[in-house]
Amino acid sequence: MSDTRVFVGSCLCGELCFRASGLIDAGYCHCRLCQRSTGAPVLAFAGFPTSAFRYSKGTPAIYSSSLHGRREFCGNCGAQVAFRDTSVPERIDVNIASFDDPAAIEPVYHVWIGSRIPWFHIDDELPRYEDDGPT
Repeated sequence: MSDTRVFVGSCLCGELCFRASGLIDAGYCHCRLCQRSTGAPVLAFAGFPTSAFRYSKGTPAIYSSSLHGRREFCGNCGAQVAFRDTSVPERIDVNIASFDDPAAIEPVYHVWIGSRIPWFHIDDELPRYEDDGPT
């Protein structure tokens, strides 16, 4: 059974709004690129089919953060809202904290823990992957 909920969200200033459905999974990313792009030790993300994601207001600015990585953010306030891996075009990962109700999506695994900042302690029993894991 697929997830039929519709999730809505926006950037910090509200100039970039989006909606998504068909939740695939959710996780925590500890990679250095996510750390640097958010300024946080870990990024909570939710994966959706690209066909079930759309911007309802505004057009994102895009930054190519790696060979395949494209980070989408608001050109006005700078808040990053999404990540696309061009080698997996059928999926988009959205920053959970950008949703209007971030508590509605709970991560179920950790990826790239080999890049975890040592003072950031993981205090759960979720599966942990050295690399990109199940995504």
